[in-house]
Amino acid sequence: MTGQNVRWGILATGGMAATFTADLVDLPGAEIVAVASRSSEPAKAFAERFGIPRAYGDWESLARDEEVDIVYVATPHSAHRAAAGLCLEAGRNVLCEKPFTLNTREAAELVGLARDGGRFLMEAMWMYCHPMVRRLKALIDDGAIGEVRTVQADFGLAGDFPASHRLRDPALGGGALLDLGVYPVSFTQLLLGEPSDVVAKATLSEEGVDLQTGALLSWEDGAIASVHCSIVGGTSTSASVTGSAGRIDIPYGFFFPDRFVLHRDGKEAEEFIADPADGSRNTLKHEAAEAMRALRAGETESSLVPLDGTLAVMRTLDAIRERVGVRYPGETH
Repeated sequence: MTGQNVRWGILATGGMAATFTADLVDLPGAEIVAVASRSSEPAKAFAERFGIPRAYGDWESLARDEEVDIVYVATPHSAHRAAAGLCLEAGRNVLCEKPFTLNTREAAELVGLARDGGRFLMEAMWMYCHPMVRRLKALIDDGAIGEVRTVQADFGLAGDFPASHRLRDPALGGGALLDLGVYPVSFTQLLLGEPSDVVAKATLSEEGVDLQTGALLSWEDGAIASVHCSIVGGTSTSASVTGSAGRIDIPYGFFFPDRFVLHRDGKEAEEFIADPADGSRNTLKHEAAEAMRALRAGETESSLVPLDGTLAVMRTLDAIRERVGVRYPGETH
């Protein structure tokens, strides 16, 4: 696909799909050719809003559309396995929103479909593609703070969400962990890999989803991470990484930072600020650009968001849910 437009299909028409599509419209080399929903009217309205030529009232038609190079799946995460699996089985490449699936079993099934069929598959973990996060990781990899010893990260929303809200609906994979906690867990594992041990506590709702969860992750080399997520209180949504020779602090919005501060032992603090040329701090264009780069290069996985890393994060999320007693309808483990 070197040098040609990448033709996108959008599966779902909710807020996340609209945000992604709005960013995709302005991305050079991206062409949005189709959108699908479970019924025709939302798909047609979405298509008219963004000037998309084809609107489908079912997922199958989009999955079978051979003029679509890659499908962006933006359904609730409880439907990721079904939606992404349908597209992969039909021969489409897929960029699937986070959290990748409800659990590791579903994630492994999608990865198996992609690898067996030679199709590109990537979790839309935009944090991993963000220029400032990539810069931070490069500094740490280069030894700027020595050996990483601790990571702290949190993500909490202040909201009185009713029981009917998707964040509290077990059938939709509700709770703080999968929707918000995936960020601090993914950030931690970007720097330290998969933990060897997980300890966790949570406050559960009457419906059985987690309203807030705290987890302590540890590694055999002695590193420790503290992660927290909440849908009952707005947290600082910050992160700090401490090493044997310094520390990096990221203020509000650690997963899409516009700045961070490097503290090296015995030196003045250094502030790193985002390049204005990279655009808005909260754009999703970087993950789309990475998927397009990989497709043009003939790659079936992203080097920035590798599938083995996605599976490792899902295993940690499963372990946390097991510790706190959250299980979704239909799960057998």
